[in-house]
Amino acid sequence: MLRRDFVKLSAAGAASVIFSRLTHAAVPGNSLINHPDEAWAMTGDKWVRLVKNGAAFAFRDISVTLKTSGNGQAVYVQAPDTELQAIKLRWKHDTSRYTSVLGDHFERSYGDLAWKQPDANSKDPWYALLFDGKQTACFGVKTGCNAICFWQVKSDGLELTLDTHSGGVGVKLGQRKLHAADIVTMMSRAAENPYFTATRFCKLMCTRPLLPKQPVYGINDWYVVYGNNSYETIKAQTQAMAEFVTDHNNKPFSVIDDGWQQPDDFSIVNDKFKDMHKMADEIKGLGMRPGLWTRPLIARLDDKPGMLAPTIRGRDDAKAPILDPTIPETIERVKRNMALYKQWGYHMVKHDFTSYDIFGKWGMRMTDNFTQPGWKYNDQTKTNAEIINNLYKAIRQSASDMYIIGCNTMSHLSAGLFELNRIGDDTSGKEWPRTKKMGVNTLGFRLPQNNTFYAADGDCVGITKDVAWEKSKQWLQLVAESGSPLFISAEVGILDADRKAAIKTAFAQAAKVQPNGEPLDWLTNPFPHKWKLNNREVDFNWD
Repeated sequence: MLRRDFVKLSAAGAASVIFSRLTHAAVPGNSLINHPDEAWAMTGDKWVRLVKNGAAFAFRDISVTLKTSGNGQAVYVQAPDTELQAIKLRWKHDTSRYTSVLGDHFERSYGDLAWKQPDANSKDPWYALLFDGKQTACFGVKTGCNAICFWQVKSDGLELTLDTHSGGVGVKLGQRKLHAADIVTMMSRAAENPYFTATRFCKLMCTRPLLPKQPVYGINDWYVVYGNNSYETIKAQTQAMAEFVTDHNNKPFSVIDDGWQQPDDFSIVNDKFKDMHKMADEIKGLGMRPGLWTRPLIARLDDKPGMLAPTIRGRDDAKAPILDPTIPETIERVKRNMALYKQWGYHMVKHDFTSYDIFGKWGMRMTDNFTQPGWKYNDQTKTNAEIINNLYKAIRQSASDMYIIGCNTMSHLSAGLFELNRIGDDTSGKEWPRTKKMGVNTLGFRLPQNNTFYAADGDCVGITKDVAWEKSKQWLQLVAESGSPLFISAEVGILDADRKAAIKTAFAQAAKVQPNGEPLDWLTNPFPHKWKLNNREVDFNWD
C-alpha cells in the first residue's frame, strides 16, 4: 500500500565562453553558454517572442534581463501589467555530439531516472548533464530559485523554461522585479567520470547546504504497520531495535509515521497515543531520538472556507481539504505545529505531501503542466516557487534545532533549508519490485545530491515476512554503506540471528561518516548493481 493510497482511504557576462566553443579545460564557474539567442514569454497560454535589446529582451511590458552574478548568470523578470506564466531562454548549438542526457525530478523521483538518448520533448528538471562518451557538460540553476525550472535538449540548441505560474494562472508581479533564477554551468575535468562531475556540479548549484551534524540513521514504523500504529507498537519496536545500537555517541532516530494524530489536525494526538510528550520521553529512555511525521497543509474539517485552497481536480478536497499556503494564518498554523513538536521533545520532523497539496499532482504527473490550469490562490502576486519557498522557510524557522526531513518536497527548493530530503517515492514492506524500482534507481541517480544539497534519504529498508530476506539484505547493505541516511522498518517478530547481525552491522556503518557510494554501471543500467562502497567494489543481484 502506498502512503497516498492510505491517506486517500483514511481521510550574460563578458567573461562568458560561447557555447559553440566548448573547451575541455573549462573549470567550475566558467559559463558554457553566452547570452541567450532568444527569449520567449508565455501569457494567455501563448508564447510570444521578446525582442533583444542589448542585455535585455522585451515585449510590451515584459522584460527579461541577464546579469553576471558570481559564477552564474542571474535572470530578472518584469511584467507589471501581464499575468506571466513562463519565460523561455534559448541558445543555438548543435547538440548531436551528445549521446546521453541525465536530468533530475521536480520533487521525488519515481524509478525512472537514467542516462537517456537526447529527446527534444523531454523535460529535465532543474539541471541537465550531457555526455559525449568522454566529457560531461552540465547546465543547471542554483537551488532556492523563484521559478520552477527545466531544461530541454533540442537538436539545434538548449532551452531553459522558468515557470512563473501562481497556482494554475500567470503570476501578477506588479511593479516588482523577480529574481527568477541563477544559471550555472560546468564542464567535467580531464578524465573525470560523470558521477564525480555530477557531484561537483551539485556543489556548484547549492553553495550553502544545511546538513546534519552527524550521520542520520534509525527506524521508521511505516512499512511494518502502514499507519496502524500506537504508543505500544512504537515502544515495542524502539525497544527491540535499540538492542542493535553500538554507537551511543550518535544515537539513532525512532520516527513515528502517520497514524498518531487526529485525521484533520496535526496538533492533536489520537486515543492510540494519548500523550506525544510522554511518547518522546519513552523513546529517549530506550536510547533513541524521537522523530515525528506530519502533513503541514491539511485543513481541519471545520476551517472557514476563506482558509482553504481552491478545489483541484484529482485531489480529494472533500475528505481532506487543503489550506491555502498564501494566507498568513496558514503559515502561522504551520509554525505553531512545528513549535509544538519541539515542545513535545521531538528531535526530527518529517513533513510530507506539500507538493501534492499545493499542485494536486504527484511529480510523475508533472509532464505537460504542474497543476490543473485556471485556478489561483488568494495571493496571485507570488510564483508557485515563491509560495513554496515561503512555506519551507516558515517550517525551517519554526523548527528551531530539530532536524527536518522533506518528503514530497520540491528538491531544488528544499536544499539549504532542510537537513534531509526523501529523494524517491515509497519503497515497500510488501513487494520487492517496488523497492528495487523506487529505492535502487533513486539512490543510483540522486546520490550526487547527498551532502551537497542535503542528506539524501533513499527511503526505508523494509525487513518483513512479505519481502525475501536475500533482497532486503542487499538493499540494507547498499543504503548502510552508501553514506546516505538509513531508516529500517523491521517486523521484530521475524528477526532471526542473521537479520539481527545484519541490522547491527548496518547501524554501526550508518552511524559513522562514509564516502558516498558510487554506482559503477549507471551509464547503462537504470538499476545499478555494480557499486563502489567504502573503496571496494560490490556486485548486487537485484533480480
